[in-house]
Amino acid sequence: MRTLGFLLAMQADGAPAPSPALGGGLVDIIKKSLSSPVSGFVLAVLVIFSIVSWGIILYKLWSFNRIKAQSARFIEIFRRSAKFSEVQAVCQSLSDSPLVGIFLAGYAELNLQLRQSGPVANAATNPAARPVLKSLVSVDRALMRASNVETNKLEKHITFLATTAAVTPFIGLFGTVLGIVAAFQEIGAQGSTSLDVVAPGIADALIATAAGLAAAIPAVYFYNLLTQRVKALASEMDDFSLEFLNIVERNFT
Repeated sequence: MRTLGFLLAMQADGAPAPSPALGGGLVDIIKKSLSSPVSGFVLAVLVIFSIVSWGIILYKLWSFNRIKAQSARFIEIFRRSAKFSEVQAVCQSLSDSPLVGIFLAGYAELNLQLRQSGPVANAATNPAARPVLKSLVSVDRALMRASNVETNKLEKHITFLATTAAVTPFIGLFGTVLGIVAAFQEIGAQGSTSLDVVAPGIADALIATAAGLAAAIPAVYFYNLLTQRVKALASEMDDFSLEFLNIVERNFT
């Protein structure tokens, strides 16, 4: 009632009523921000970062789910098969699994050494002779190189999420600072520090900070999630390499 009486008194005295500049929702504030060249540019940059980040997130989640399914299938076939040649036959259909790349690298090194070993030539005259591996360390190095290659494939584009998480809050803060500077210039031009003059400019400036946080928060979360999945897959690749080496050592040394 006091506020209503105050407004009626102002109108009765000929004083202007408070401006409805503070009205409107978030959409109206965003539209006003886009009308400013600097704020519009900052928001456009943040939107691009956000769109690219979400594209990477969705693709990586789909890719890792596919890798998980194919790796489980490959391990099942690998442990069930009696010969490496049987495993090689299914590699093409399970090519998304990083274990396939490691197996093919180890299998190629194994075949190369076995073709160069002496006992193969004497197999016709000596049935007890069998191919002998020349260097188990070479097979281990081949598996390690393949594991590094597969890990780099898994980590591809994930670093962009870290960049987004680190950069976008500062871009948003930059837009906010410029918006506040513009708001103070507006205050100086109108010669008034009333809420009607100050609030719209401050609200417009803070949109940039909100947009920066909106881009950074999902990027931080999914960067940690995807990095953890890469570590789990790298551990699985190490276990598979050791299992492969154990089989080779038992049968070819």
